[in-house]
Amino acid sequence: FPQALPMVGMADPLHCRNKVLRSFANGKTSLYHGMYRAGTHQILSVHRCLIENSRANEIANCALEILSAMGLPAYREDFHKGVLRHMQVRRGHHSGQALVTVITGGEEFPGGKEFAAKLMARCPEVRGVIHNINPRGDSAVMGYRSRLLAGRDEMWDTMSGLQVCLTSRSFYQINTAQAEKLYAKALQYAALTPEDTVLDAYCGVGVISMLAARQAGRVIGIEIVPDAVRCALRAARRNQIDNIEFLCGDTAKVLQKGGLSPTVVLMDPPRAGCSEDFLQAVAACQPRRLVYISCNPQTLRHDVDWLEGAGYR
Repeated sequence: FPQALPMVGMADPLHCRNKVLRSFANGKTSLYHGMYRAGTHQILSVHRCLIENSRANEIANCALEILSAMGLPAYREDFHKGVLRHMQVRRGHHSGQALVTVITGGEEFPGGKEFAAKLMARCPEVRGVIHNINPRGDSAVMGYRSRLLAGRDEMWDTMSGLQVCLTSRSFYQINTAQAEKLYAKALQYAALTPEDTVLDAYCGVGVISMLAARQAGRVIGIEIVPDAVRCALRAARRNQIDNIEFLCGDTAKVLQKGGLSPTVVLMDPPRAGCSEDFLQAVAACQPRRLVYISCNPQTLRHDVDWLEGAGYR
């Protein structure tokens, strides 16, 4: 096996997570929130976590205090009764702006707008409060439908000197400081020049695309989630980047239509890895270099084996 490259770690790993997620439960005397005990659906009360953003923890605790005073019960998955399932607090690592999303088990959120107004008054950095409805019985935290209770479902953060637009449902790397190092390393491997046309597959809100646009002649970001594409377009305009375009759709299908001839492909797929249709479409374009960011070594291994079979080294 090749010699392992050195790990790129953090000098201070405390309070690095820019997103706090809590699940609600009914206590003997009042509502509480926390995290699931490993391997169970038992919720352990949590008010402070050393790897989560400190102020985001405070906002979550403030929200709990308001909701508890309103007398709203937690949702019981076993009986499909109650109201509150989960809460997400997203806070910009550099900007300090925040979004709060309350997830309920059904359509009703009694006093939701009153809750939102009180929370934004007590926590002025909260840009918006969102109500998400998730009646599903699987492990997904968020459902498919949301409604705005107060403010806007939009916040901004800074990453590697770029303004980044986010919503309550946007995918955004949990550890901003490490993401900046990760993306810098990816672009180092890409070795871009002004002659390059870059395809950024699974581009999300467009951070890697915009970073690549600093070095490449042209960048195309492709993402299947319309909300993420809208965020990417807004950010590109705010950052005054004009050699970039974002396309909404399935990356494999967009490539199969033809017309794109990338010299470098950047890919950052979800845990399931890349579809074979996508890998075939990429191989057909014959880019000179691929840079693959993975959050799942098992699917990475599968995809790398496939690409080696297609002639890549």
